[in-house]
Amino acid sequence: MPDERPSVPDDLHGTALRAEMLRKELRHHGRLYYALDTPEISDAAYDALLRELEAIEAAYPELIAPDSPTQRVGAAPSEAFAPARHAQRMYSLENAMGMAELEAWLERMEREAGGRTLGFMCELKIDGSSIALTYADGVFERAATRGDGVTGEDVTANVRTIRSVPLRLHLDAPPATVEVRGEVYMPKESFERLNEEQEDAELPPYANPRNAAAGAVRQKDPSVTASRDLSTFMYQVVDPHALGLQSQREALEWLRSAGFRVNPSVEHCPDARCVRAFCEFAIEHRGDLPYEIDGVVVKVDSFALQDEIGSTSKAPRWAIAYKFPPEERTTVLRSIRVSVGRTGAMTPYAEFDPVLVAGSTIRKATLHNADEIHRKDVREGDTIVVRKAGDVIPEVVGPVPGLRPEGARTWKMPAECPACGRPAWREPGEAVTRCTNVACPAQRLERLGHWASRGAMDIDGMGEEIIGRLVRSGLLCDVSDFYSTTFEDLAALDMGRRKMDGTPVTLGPVVAAKLMASIEASQDRPLARLLFGLGIRHVGATVAEALARAFGSVDALIDADIYELAQVEQVGPKIAASARAFFDNPENVALMRRLHELGVRTRDEASGPAREQTLAGTTWVLTGALERLTRDEATASLKELGAKVSGSVSRKTSYVVVGVDPGSKYETARSLGIHILDEDALGRVLATGVEPEVNDR
Repeated sequence: MPDERPSVPDDLHGTALRAEMLRKELRHHGRLYYALDTPEISDAAYDALLRELEAIEAAYPELIAPDSPTQRVGAAPSEAFAPARHAQRMYSLENAMGMAELEAWLERMEREAGGRTLGFMCELKIDGSSIALTYADGVFERAATRGDGVTGEDVTANVRTIRSVPLRLHLDAPPATVEVRGEVYMPKESFERLNEEQEDAELPPYANPRNAAAGAVRQKDPSVTASRDLSTFMYQVVDPHALGLQSQREALEWLRSAGFRVNPSVEHCPDARCVRAFCEFAIEHRGDLPYEIDGVVVKVDSFALQDEIGSTSKAPRWAIAYKFPPEERTTVLRSIRVSVGRTGAMTPYAEFDPVLVAGSTIRKATLHNADEIHRKDVREGDTIVVRKAGDVIPEVVGPVPGLRPEGARTWKMPAECPACGRPAWREPGEAVTRCTNVACPAQRLERLGHWASRGAMDIDGMGEEIIGRLVRSGLLCDVSDFYSTTFEDLAALDMGRRKMDGTPVTLGPVVAAKLMASIEASQDRPLARLLFGLGIRHVGATVAEALARAFGSVDALIDADIYELAQVEQVGPKIAASARAFFDNPENVALMRRLHELGVRTRDEASGPAREQTLAGTTWVLTGALERLTRDEATASLKELGAKVSGSVSRKTSYVVVGVDPGSKYETARSLGIHILDEDALGRVLATGVEPEVNDR
C-alpha cells in the first residue's frame, strides 16, 4: 500500500518551525475539544494536522518533544508502578450521610467564621479515581494515584493517553512547578460498552464506572488505557497561594484558563440555604448526567478561612462530602439457578421477588461464579440487598444476616450440567465452571441464538422459540444448517400447539417467507459479524472487527499462526491462543467450508476495495426508523467510511440522523445545536463519502 503521509520539507529548520506550529495548533484545538467542549474544527481536520505532525516526527525523531500530542499513546508496558510522593498529603473527606449531618457541619462553619462573610463552593462528587498531576515549566511531568495519601503510584504513561489532560498548560507564563488534583472517570456510555465487550469475551463485568476507571489507569499497557475512553475533571490547585489565588472559585477559574477540564456544574453559595438547594437539585438530576456522581462536595470558599479552620490528621475541617442516599433495596432471594452459555460456562444467577431499583423493576441478577457467592455468603431464602452497579447492571450486594431463615444452606455449584447432566469441570486457577459436553443442548441453543442475534449475523425473526423448534425437529444442528433449511421446512415447522380440530399449528408460509429473506440477507454480512457470530471464546465484537481488518478472510485466519494473531491490536496472547485453538479444530474448519459452499461471505474482499476513510473523526447518532435502510445497515455503511456510530448524543456528536418517530435523542441534539440530517442527506453521504458542509456545528 503506498505511503499516504504528507511529505516532509527538506529544510530541517523550516521543518522544526512547522512541527512547533502544528504542536501549538493541536494543543489549542485539543483544549477547545476536550476541556471546553467548544471545538472550532472538525475531528477530521484535527486528525489531518496530527498525521502531518506524526509524519514529521517519524522522519526527524530529534524533533520529537515530550509534550507533543503524538506522545500520548505508545509507551512500552511497564512491569511495575514506581512510587510517587505527593507535594502535599492527599486528604480524604469526611462524609455527611444525610441532610442532618450536612446541616450540623454548615452550622459549625458559621461558628468558625465568627460573623465574617462565609461563602461555599458546591461541586459534584465525581464517582471516579483520584489523580494528582505535576507540571514543570508548564509541561506535563508526572501523574500519580492517591495511594496512602502521602505516596501514590506513578501512572504517567497511562494518564498521558487521556485526551482531557493537557500535555502543556495553556498559559503564557506557567509556574515553575505546580501540582493539581482531580478525578479520572469513565462516562456511563463507555462503561456500558466496556461491560458488553467483557460479556462478549466471557470476562467478568466491572461492578461500576469507578472501578473500571481505576483499573484502566493502572493498566500495564498504556494502549489499553487509551482504549477505555477516560476523561477528567480537575478541582484543586495544591499550593494556590503561590499563584496568588484567594479562593476555591478563583482556583477553578485558573484551572480552566490553564487548559484543564473543570466540571461546569459548580455553584458559589452565599449561605446554607443555597447549599441545600444545590444538593437537592443534584440528587434529582443525577440520572441526567453522562457520568456517575455519588454526592456533592461542599467547601469553604476562602483559602484564608480554610487555613484558619485547618485539618485533622485525616481530613480537612473546611470541606465535607454530602453522600447521596444509596439506590439500594431489599428483597427475598427465592432461588439460585445456573445458566449455560455457548462455551459451556455455567453462570449462577439469583431469582428474587420483583423490586423497583433506579427506575426499573428487576427480578434477576447474575452472581458471577461460585467463589463470589461464597464470598458474599448468599443463600436461598435470604433477604438480600440489591442495586444497579453504575445504575445499569443488576447486582446482589449481599444478604441481611439477621433476617436469614433457619436452616438456610450454603449453596454449591452443581457437579453436573443442568441442561444435559454431563459432568462439570472447573479448571485450576479459573473461577468459571464449565459443561464438558460439546453436544450440550443448552450450549447449542446459545451458539445458534448468538449467530442469529443482531450483533452477529442478524437473522431477523429467528428467535429462541423458533430455533428451539428447529433443533428439536432435527433441522438445525450447527450454524450452517440455517442456510440449508428450505422454505417448505420452515412453513411446516410444528410450533407445539394444536388448533380446535386437533391439527398442529405450523409456522406458516408468511412467517417462513420473511425468515427465508432474513437468512438470505445474512449471507452477505461483513466478516467481522461472522467472526463474532462464531462465538470464539474471548472474541467479542471489537476484537472480531480487529481480526477482520488484519486478515480480511477466514482462510487467512485459518493459516495464521499464534504469533501473527497476537500482533493484532486489541488481541494479545490470551485471545490469540483462543482463536488459534478454534481454527485448529478440524470440525470448525469443516464448518467454515460448509458456510462458504452455502454462499455465506467469508472474506471482506468480496465486497470490493475498502472505502476511503473520509468520515474518520466524526461521530454519528441514529434515531427513529429509517425507511430505506435498517439501523444496522446504516451503521455498517458509516463505519466503512471511518465514522464512529454512538448510541447517545453528547457535545462531541457530529451529526444526528433522524428517521420516523425519533426519540429523545432528537430533542437533545436540538438543545445542543448538533447538526441534524434526514435520511436523504444520509443517503448522499453514504453514496459520495463526502461529509456534509455545515456552518452550525
